[in-house]
Amino acid sequence: MVEGTEVVRLDPGHPDIAAVRRAAGVIRGGGLVAFPTETVYGLGADGLSAAAVERIFLAKGRPQDNPLILHVAAPEDAHRVALDVSACARRLMERFWPGPLTLVLPKRPEVPDVVSAGLPTVGVRMPDNIIALTLIAESGVPIAAPSANVSGRPSPTSADHVIADLAGKIEMVLDGGPTTVGVESTVLDTTSTPPGVLRPGGVTVEELRDVLGEVSVLSAESAARLEGPVPSPGMKYTHYAPKTPVVLVEGEPDQVAGRILREIQARHATGETAGVMCSCETEGLYRGQADVVRVAGSRRDLATVAAALFATLRLFDADGVDVVFAEGFDQAGLGFAIMNRLRRASGGRIIRAHMGTGVDPG
Repeated sequence: MVEGTEVVRLDPGHPDIAAVRRAAGVIRGGGLVAFPTETVYGLGADGLSAAAVERIFLAKGRPQDNPLILHVAAPEDAHRVALDVSACARRLMERFWPGPLTLVLPKRPEVPDVVSAGLPTVGVRMPDNIIALTLIAESGVPIAAPSANVSGRPSPTSADHVIADLAGKIEMVLDGGPTTVGVESTVLDTTSTPPGVLRPGGVTVEELRDVLGEVSVLSAESAARLEGPVPSPGMKYTHYAPKTPVVLVEGEPDQVAGRILREIQARHATGETAGVMCSCETEGLYRGQADVVRVAGSRRDLATVAAALFATLRLFDADGVDVVFAEGFDQAGLGFAIMNRLRRASGGRIIRAHMGTGVDPG
């Protein structure tokens, strides 16, 4: 535990190198630094120090069987933590690094077991953010970094989100402004045949198949049944959830809107308040019906939804409504990652609009 958390605001395009070097000194000294990436803010520690990494789990309240991702400053640095970098992995690095793709690789013995939850593999990625890359390079070590939030909460896409969750628990926050992608990296297991997507994210399954051909995808149902340590974060437990209960409504947009309006009426009849998280295309349907309406983005550009998703979920806690009804989105492309996050945020409270039934959203 630290007495206070220093917040350093940086120009995201031209960060103050002296400030980043000071943060790198914190990392080398075994401390914790939150920093921006293109996906979400990460909570960084020296990835080769078991004691430093243990502090990440303590600060977040994170289960020990949930592994971490090691962040490197260059593709060749993957060899510092991986026993082998296959031809498949090298192709993916050439295409997607720096960027929102984590590769699961065989782990070198120098990587502490606490990083990989005791498994023989480790996730590695090179983020596409100049502040993150400079911090890693100046630290001189791979940086272990999950999302910089209390475990289970919506991931942080701004420094303010980090401060709300972790102030007083970590040494420093590097504020580089809002992140751009907004959902975490895709995690791909390159040790399996065919390579398998363990967590959808900023690189789509379609993009991976363009490079590799065959790629398997672990279903959410299969991931939920896993026991013990798993090779990727985001495979177990309820994630991304605000304090306000979220009910996800899936189906065609017109059916979803109609079902949400009926659910709002039912809640109002019992004296409860209801918020709606929707697309800009359907926003007008809910105005005057829901107590709070928040737009996540456009169905025509799912990148806008991904970028705003976690920030929008966090806002509902300040609104004070009893329940949030979230519209589902098409699962093609980036929609696959968006729906993965919404399903986990709902904790299983899902209504399928076309069936008229669903999981009890109580």
